[in-house]
Amino acid sequence: MDKILLGMSGGVDSTVAAYILKEQGYHVVGATLDLLPESDGSIVESARKAAAQLGIEHHVLDMKDIFKRSVIDNFLTEYLHGRTPSPCVECNRCIKFGAMFDAAEEMGIDLIATGHYAKVVPDGGRYLLKKADCTEKDQSYMLYTLSQEQLKKTVFPLQSLTKEQVRDIARKAGLDAADRGDSQEICFIEDNDYIRFLTDNADKLPPSGEFVDTKGNILGKHQGIHRYTVGQRKGLGIAFGKPMFVVKVDAKSNRVILGEAGEEYSKSLYAVCTNFIPFDRPAEPFEAECKVRYGNKTYKGIVYPADGGVRVEFADKARAVTPGQSVVFYNGDTVIGGGIIEKAQ
Repeated sequence: MDKILLGMSGGVDSTVAAYILKEQGYHVVGATLDLLPESDGSIVESARKAAAQLGIEHHVLDMKDIFKRSVIDNFLTEYLHGRTPSPCVECNRCIKFGAMFDAAEEMGIDLIATGHYAKVVPDGGRYLLKKADCTEKDQSYMLYTLSQEQLKKTVFPLQSLTKEQVRDIARKAGLDAADRGDSQEICFIEDNDYIRFLTDNADKLPPSGEFVDTKGNILGKHQGIHRYTVGQRKGLGIAFGKPMFVVKVDAKSNRVILGEAGEEYSKSLYAVCTNFIPFDRPAEPFEAECKVRYGNKTYKGIVYPADGGVRVEFADKARAVTPGQSVVFYNGDTVIGGGIIEKAQ
């Protein structure tokens, strides 16, 4: 019987993942990642109850220090430098498929599983990452950083299910997690108010500065570059008499550049910290469907290898290409790879 370490939050997704794996004959060991220093313990308690109901072994892994260093501190640094981070991508890279893999190895467990909606498919000696069957819940965008070694040892039990099917399985199995609500968008920001979080946790916030248009004309005062992201229209704090969008956040000059409708679109981008899945590195340019934010539409483009990263030229301009976010490349339902957006043109 293969032993598998399953990340458990006590929610319906991870609980049903554990149930499916147990039904498939795995020896399931539940692991709850204790990430937040000020947690009320509800996640750990929910996971303990779920594991007890399923009759599986359960461990709590203290990862508060590495989570703070890798995810929270990065989140703060990025926003304070005028960038918009994607903490879930960083958490998957460093914690769920980094530190948890290390913990599994220490326990003598070869496989890990999570309740993510995505697929791993063997292909000619490599392992491919593909979209889940349920496109509305697909989370492959958040998983593009996985290595071949990680994909080889990862199982996604929910890969072919919809959310309602997951809840139906939980109800039929009599699991307490059946009607539990989904987790919040950013786990360490309880009310999703990132401005309050930055205000409470940053040593020093960026000062106010100038709003300027794309020609450099001063339009007014902004309240700190951490409050703005590319593509933003609402919450600028000034009425301009016409829709204006954030086109760029320039930390160096402490300016927020605004443009009229259409100017928030970009023809190309440069990305760094890239990872590719069907191959180690692209030997030549390739066509791809490019997603520049989670949940957003894809844009057709050509990906060119470049020093330290890749350059992407879009067939049509892409909206709100934002430094700090990830661009992920697809061929149909297969993830080719991705990287962190450094700048847009």
